[in-house]
Amino acid sequence: MFLPKSFEELVKNLSIFPGVGEKTAERYVYSLIDRDEEEIENLSKSLINFKKNIKYCERCGCLSDYDICDICSNNRRDNSIICIVEDSKSVFSIEKTQKYKGYYHVLNGLISPIEGINPEDLNIPSLLNRITDNVKEIVIALNPSIEGEVTSMYIQKILEQKNVKVSRLSYGIPIGSDIEYLDPIMMSKALEDRKVISS
Repeated sequence: MFLPKSFEELVKNLSIFPGVGEKTAERYVYSLIDRDEEEIENLSKSLINFKKNIKYCERCGCLSDYDICDICSNNRRDNSIICIVEDSKSVFSIEKTQKYKGYYHVLNGLISPIEGINPEDLNIPSLLNRITDNVKEIVIALNPSIEGEVTSMYIQKILEQKNVKVSRLSYGIPIGSDIEYLDPIMMSKALEDRKVISS
């Protein structure tokens, strides 16, 4: 089938996104045809700015426009509690509940020997450095998957030497679900019903 080169190239580039196959990419391209040139330029600039400016927070590992993210730089938050999550998507999902007022620590992955991801590949060493006398509780908020469970047990083990309470989100979160897709009510309940697993 003949396609204009510029059309074909854009379809190919849009297909890099997860869940976007050739047909979906083609629909996106058709919708872009009717857009103003200014809108396309704004989209292009946003993509370039995102790639240039986005980075990982030096303290917690969350995506940020700055070396230290807005959450870590907010001294009104509760510095006695740190919530451990897999990725930045989980931080943003928890923040939508407006129930959690502590800080975060983003692992940027989960232990998965099958995929070749080991503890040393995760943002774990800096977590230990963050646990000072001020920190009274660590909340493990990882997906209830096999990888999440393995990672939770590993973190629980390395925190045994620290004088800190360790809790985890309530098992009210359905097994196999992703934290990023939970609605705010379910996430709020899971935070409120978290269980202590060591103290």
